[in-house]
Amino acid sequence: MSVRIESVELPMPEGVNVIIGRAHFIKTVEDLYEALVTSCPSLKFGIAFCEASGKRLIRKDGNDEDLIKVAVEACKRIAAGHVFVVYLRDGWPINVLNAIKHVQEVVSIDAATANPVKVVVTDLGEQRALLGVADGFTPLGVEGDDDVRERKEFLRKIGYKR
Repeated sequence: MSVRIESVELPMPEGVNVIIGRAHFIKTVEDLYEALVTSCPSLKFGIAFCEASGKRLIRKDGNDEDLIKVAVEACKRIAAGHVFVVYLRDGWPINVLNAIKHVQEVVSIDAATANPVKVVVTDLGEQRALLGVADGFTPLGVEGDDDVRERKEFLRKIGYKR
């Protein structure tokens, strides 16, 4: 059997975040929908989920047609069973991650970011697996005193720290 490893670039429209994870059941899209809409009502989002057995469809849901289309496109590119992708606007992953983690069928979260994303997958023929996610870019150095001060000021400016 041949094994091929590839890097798949995901679409990242301006002003959106993406959450990538794994789950295990057909009801995932509906349960993720409920978790998202109840934890952050102003959130606009699209969800897609790669079903791993049965009809093996990309299941989809959300409240924003453009984001649903982007999520479906991401799942088409990843094409690995039981992977879900959520694109969101008018909110942040920090607003919804705990709700997503508490969805019964969610197994793991691999990324939550607004950075450019590449997903590493292995192709085994009839099966594909998500190996990892490259989120953003490599570090350019270590923060100094001015950087620490800037970070702390920013978190207080946006209200995440007092």
